[in-house]
Formats: sequence, C-alpha cells, structure tokens
Amino acid sequence: MPNRYKIIDIIGKKYYESNIENGEFSYPKALKDDLKILKEKLEGNKYLDIRFTDKTKKVSVLVETKAKFNIKDEEQLFNYVELEKRLEKTNDIIAILANTTDDKIKVWKVMHNKIEKELLEAESKLKSFSEYTSLLEPQKANDKEKIIQSTYELNEILHKEGIDENLRSQFVGTILLSLKNGLNYNGLTTSQILAGIKEILNRLVEGLNKAEKLVILDRKIIQHEHIRKLESKNLIRVLDFIKNNILPYINDNTNEGQDLLNLFFTTFNKYVGKKDKNQAFTPDHIVHFMCKVAKVDRNSRTLDPTCGSGAFLVQAMVQSLKNCRTEAEKNKVKKEQIYGIEYEEQAFGLATTNMLIHGDGNTNVINADCFKSEDFIRNADINVVLMNPPYNAQKKYMPKEFTDKWSNSSTDPSKGFYFVNYVSKLVGKGKLLCLLPLACAIGNSGPIEEQKEQMLENNTLEAVFTLPNEMFYPGASVNACCMVFTLNKPHPEHHKTFFGYFKDDGFKKKKNLGRIDKGNWNSIEDEWLNLFENKIEKAGLSVVHEVTYKDEWLAEAYMETDYSKLTQQDFEQTINDYLAYLVKRGDK
Repeated sequence: MPNRYKIIDIIGKKYYESNIENGEFSYPKALKDDLKILKEKLEGNKYLDIRFTDKTKKVSVLVETKAKFNIKDEEQLFNYVELEKRLEKTNDIIAILANTTDDKIKVWKVMHNKIEKELLEAESKLKSFSEYTSLLEPQKANDKEKIIQSTYELNEILHKEGIDENLRSQFVGTILLSLKNGLNYNGLTTSQILAGIKEILNRLVEGLNKAEKLVILDRKIIQHEHIRKLESKNLIRVLDFIKNNILPYINDNTNEGQDLLNLFFTTFNKYVGKKDKNQAFTPDHIVHFMCKVAKVDRNSRTLDPTCGSGAFLVQAMVQSLKNCRTEAEKNKVKKEQIYGIEYEEQAFGLATTNMLIHGDGNTNVINADCFKSEDFIRNADINVVLMNPPYNAQKKYMPKEFTDKWSNSSTDPSKGFYFVNYVSKLVGKGKLLCLLPLACAIGNSGPIEEQKEQMLENNTLEAVFTLPNEMFYPGASVNACCMVFTLNKPHPEHHKTFFGYFKDDGFKKKKNLGRIDKGNWNSIEDEWLNLFENKIEKAGLSVVHEVTYKDEWLAEAYMETDYSKLTQQDFEQTINDYLAYLVKRGDK
C-alpha cells in the first residue's frame, strides 16, 4: 500500500484537507461543539488520518490507515463517518480502510440521506476522487443499441425543426456538453437557454486561443439564426430528448461509456457526409485500433495535425487516461499531452466540443494551418502522430514549394502523402500512423513515388493495413489503408514489413445508421493486433515482406490467398479495382 503522501497524490491533492500540523484532521477543532456532546462518538478517535472533500459536489472521502486493520478499526472509521455527518450534513461519504503493509483496502459508501452503509467490492487499488464521486451517483447502464436508435430519432427531430445537417453535430454536441454540466432550462426562453449554454462554454473552454474558440462556438451555435429562431418549446423538446434518451444510457466513467459518447457525437457527422462526399471522418473502431497499434498510454504525447472533429485526439486521451495511476497523471495528460491542429473552422469547433464532452483535453487544439505551425509542433515534443490528411487538398492550402510541381493538377497529386512526409520531419521521433488512399500504397511513379522514397530515407515502414471498403460510408467513397512508421530511423535494406489484409471488420451497412458492428469487432481487433505485433503470416489475412519505395505497399501484392473465403463481391471488387487502375494509367 502506498504511503500517506502517495495516497494523497492518487486520490487528489486538490481535495485534501488538514487542519492540524501533522497532516491529520481534527474533528473537535472543526466542529467546535461542546466536547461533552461529542464524547460518545469520539471515544478517543479524534484525529482522522487523511480527509478529502469537495463542497461543490458535496462529497467527502475519509481514509484511515493501519498496519493491518481489523473489526475494531472498522468501528473507529465509522466513528469518523458519524463526525463527518455532523460536520458536513449534506455530504455523501466514501470511507476507506487501508493497510500500510499490503495492498488490502476496504471501501464503503454512505449516502447522507440513508442510515445504512454499503460495503463496495474489496479492491487492491485506490481510485481518484472523481472516480469515488462517480460511485456515489446513480449508476448509468451503457446501452449501445438504445443510443444508436435514439440518435436516429433525434436526427429526425432536428430535421423537422429545420436544423441544417451541417449544424447538427455541433449543435447536439454543445447541448450534450451543457446538460452534462448542469444546464438549467425549464421554463426559460430560447435566449435565456442560449445564454446559459454560453456561460457554461465560457467556464469550460481553456488553454490556447480560448477567446477564439469561444467566438467560433458562439457564432456557429449560439448566434446561428436557425438556433435563435427555435421556439422555446421546440428547443426544450430537443433538450428533454437528449436528457431522457441519451444521457441515462451512457456511463462516461467507464471506457465503454466514453466510446458511446463518441459514437453519439460523431454519428451526426455521417449526416453531414450525405452532402459532402469528400468528408472522410474516421470510424471510431478504426481509431481505437490505430491507438492500440501505436501503444498510446500515459507517456504518449499525441498529435493529429489535421484533426477534423477530433476522433484521434479523443481516443488517444481515453487510452492515455485509462493507463494513468493518479489524478495528477490524468490532469497532465489532458493539459500537456494531446495536441491538434485543424484549418477548417467548423471542424475545429467540432474538435473543441468533442474534447470537452470527453472531459477536457481541448487545451492544445488550435485553429491553424499545419504548414504554418512548425513551432507549435516542435515545441509539443510529440512521440505519437495519428492522422487522416485531406486526400484532395487544393493549391491554396498547401506550400508553394510543393504546388509549383503540380503541372496541370488542381488538387494534391500525392493524395495526402505530402502532409504525412512534412509532419514526419517536424516530429522526428516515435510512431506515425496515417490513413491514406490505396493509390498511395500502389503508386510507383510521380509525386507519390517521390513521397514514398523520402519517407523511407528517413523512417522505417513497419506495417500497412488494407482497410474495409466503404469505411467512410456515407461520406467519402475512397478505399484506404493505414501505414505505420517508426520516425527518424531510415528503412533498413532487408527490413521485413508487415502487411495486413484487414478488409473484414465485421461491420455492415444499415439504412440510416451507416456501418454497424455485427457484434464480433472485439475479437476481430484482437486478431489483427496479434498478427501485427507478432508478425504472423496467415493465408488471406497477413504477410511479411521486404519492400522499397518502388514496390507496392499492400498485402494483396504478396499474400497467399485463402480462396475458401472469396465471395462474388470480392471478385467483382477486384475486377473494378483493376479496371480503375488501368484507366488511371491510361491503358484503357
């Protein structure tokens, strides 16, 4: 069991309270009552070892340490509980007995309006103050099916209220964020409700360019004419729907709940995608897989230089927080280890809101051009890059030194590869994972070959995963792959790169809902990770092969085919891909 100072660090220094010099908490000093009244409860137990409290949330955490606790020590602890009830009459209490000679602890929760105490499951690991606070709240059940259905219904409601598709994700995200942070709206007018939302945003947004973020959120949502013209009864209808049909089915104190929050928020980007077929919002399960490949943890400093709505940043933060041991480590992750850049203002607003919904982490997300953010990237000391760059960027968005070579092309001839190469040089260490069109893996001439050559001169190609067709449905229709590089380590001459043919993720298209997990994604992800981490060759799924910049970087070029799994659709897709390749070369 950690010593006293470690216990304080784990639970949270900001909540720690002591009122006597040796660091204990004196109830006689705090209560100032006639000691005769307290005599029965004190029984010599005047000084609690460690006390934490949050007067806003009305929660107290009491810790008594013993070399090896027994029944009598439990009685002593609950004498302190009774004294705490007298001191803070409306506080709920977590009471903890902790051995100092081993890892044994016992934890109880005591609600202020109940006489009985509840022994929680015996644990060997202390939690943070916020985690203990969540144990005192009514526990929500994560219900993915309910969230998916409610999201569809909510989209229909927003459609009837005339909320444009491009506005829905930001609008819904802002409402969810406001409700999670105590928005009061009953009996209020639309303008009063929007003023309350603005106040909450002003309290939550922090870090770089706070004023700029608030201006964007204010203009995109609070001042938007479609929102301001909503009748209060219709706005309240939307608020009630999210409060009653979304929030009760997401326990965001769990990893599954964090995933559901992201699912709910980003689902509305799919509706945007119906209009804009160039939008390529990365599916959350692919983001999760890429974070696992990159081994994101509490020591990772993660950058997405073209972060869009923030899917990579959110998942990197969730994975890093899950690996943290103390509240201090969690705060450090949120404030110092997640970095994002987004050029397009609306997507930047989405990223800011998305990070706030998931518990902060928006501090180092900026609205900027990644090609003009060299100092920001270098100063961030990044060791993990996760990115899905634009595949068809126009000249005005890219450096002149590159666009001068485009000849007659109106959009990026490298299909996003230039973004990857540029960022890799600025970061210069750690891992870089990127999503790019299959053309970037196949290309062996022109701008794409040039980027491939430069990448291997400076970095090692560890893996390329061919990903599912229609992965971005209903947005961009491009087929993509994920490339994995170790930065600042030139590709060795006889290095064996792993190639995965990861086309089947177990998801299927479903009307109005996009691609939905049939229920076996977790086992599929486990297999993909096992094949990659151990460089296992499996017919129809993976192969290990030496490549240069002139070669194709796809499993299909080297892998033994498992013909038993081929379908008519596979055959037709292969023929179509080949014909498209011939047309591109000018052979047809």
